[in-house]
Amino acid sequence: MQSQSGPDPSAVGRRALNLILAGRYSDLEEMFTAELRSQLTEETLRTQIGPQIRALGTAERPGEPALEPAGSMTVAVMRVKFASSTIDWRFTVNSEGKIAGLFFQPEDQGGDEWQRPAYSRPNAFRERDLTIGDGPWKLPGTLTVPSSGGGAVPAVVLVHGSGPLDRDETVGANKPFRDLAEGLASRGIAVLRYEKRTKVYASRMGAMKDLTVQQETIEDGVKAAALLRQQPEVASRRVFLLGHSLGGYVAPRIAQQDPRLAGLILMAANARPLDEVLADQLQWMGLTGTELDKAKARILEALPASYTNDLNTYDPAEESKNLSIPMLILQGERDYQVRMKDFNLWKAALAGRWNATLRSFPTLNHLFIAGEGKSVPAEYAQAGHVDGEVIEQIASWVARAR
Repeated sequence: MQSQSGPDPSAVGRRALNLILAGRYSDLEEMFTAELRSQLTEETLRTQIGPQIRALGTAERPGEPALEPAGSMTVAVMRVKFASSTIDWRFTVNSEGKIAGLFFQPEDQGGDEWQRPAYSRPNAFRERDLTIGDGPWKLPGTLTVPSSGGGAVPAVVLVHGSGPLDRDETVGANKPFRDLAEGLASRGIAVLRYEKRTKVYASRMGAMKDLTVQQETIEDGVKAAALLRQQPEVASRRVFLLGHSLGGYVAPRIAQQDPRLAGLILMAANARPLDEVLADQLQWMGLTGTELDKAKARILEALPASYTNDLNTYDPAEESKNLSIPMLILQGERDYQVRMKDFNLWKAALAGRWNATLRSFPTLNHLFIAGEGKSVPAEYAQAGHVDGEVIEQIASWVARAR
């Protein structure tokens, strides 16, 4: 803890929070250590953090900070109730009174807070741990399998969206992959989900200079599907792949490398290039003109050139035309991350395909959770579940798909 003669972490935290809420990012940046300033610039605060804070709505007056020791530093924690949700702000303050770390998250976020959706029937399934791969990139996973004992069942492997995601695809207060696993297993379908490679091996992945989506996502999707076929409860010819967001975007590539897949389920899969999708997202958060262009360039420049170059000529909707397997395309109409523009491109590409089913849902967001009005990032801080209609749509489609 700080001595009485040193800077007061509570005062530092209060001032930093007030500056954030007032949008005084230049003054806030002056409170940062040199290292944090290099990572979290005024422009980043203004173009990325600012829109998220504004989307939370009006803030009530915060209470006194709670202090937590962190080695030679102190973390000042303040809980702020906004119109749409309650957020915990954490400021790591060093011995000189400078901010060395800044983090905010929904109140009480964590795995222990997840509650089963109404459509989950825990007596209808069981779970066991599996390991995807056996080399330097092996990943821990969970198999959720129906417990009926009625013979081999169809199965689905879940492939994540972008970012270092866990097996539940935890986003804010939500766990869409856990919803899908328990919901589908309750309806007789085995589900395999696993930790993403960029989560388990973040440092090693970050050091790769030739990183592409092949190493990030595709290889593990192929390995997971192969492992699923080996499970005694699974009908090996009835293994499907479900990709969400980025996972759906690259699903056609996974299918090209695994011709044994029985079908693809694409949820919120973009059909347009990443830069177009990113521009839409930033515009949705209020950025325009030069401010938007700078923010987009900065985000894309953070990716290895090998990653973006690999995807420059990739057109997933066009490549899907070369696949003969059944496809199910699902889209939330309130999704601001992947838009109905993408859904319409999938629809045009798959027009006339007898084994392609496309369905959009008016009230659902990017996580396929129901809501009202314009979807914003702060919505993910509110706990919800993948809509039951989506679970039923997938389960009935898997039963029919041949």
